[in-house]
Amino acid sequence: MNWPKIEDETPHLPEEGRPLSTHWLVTGFDSPPEKAIKSDCLLESLRRADELDNESVQPVPSDEVMRRARALIKKTIV
Repeated sequence: MNWPKIEDETPHLPEEGRPLSTHWLVTGFDSPPEKAIKSDCLLESLRRADELDNESVQPVPSDEVMRRARALIKKTIV
């Protein structure tokens, strides 16, 4: 399919499919393969676990994380 055909067909897509189609058009061309994403996530998880084990970082309770997130959102909206 060529670009002019994509432009012609886009307005005829069902509304529920448009966000997914838009997401794919924006990210689909440069997205890394799923296997690479899983590998990166595993490496990041291991790195963070190591930081906790070595006590180079301190865990933050989930209720504190949510409190901080809500405060940031509130600050951004105002």
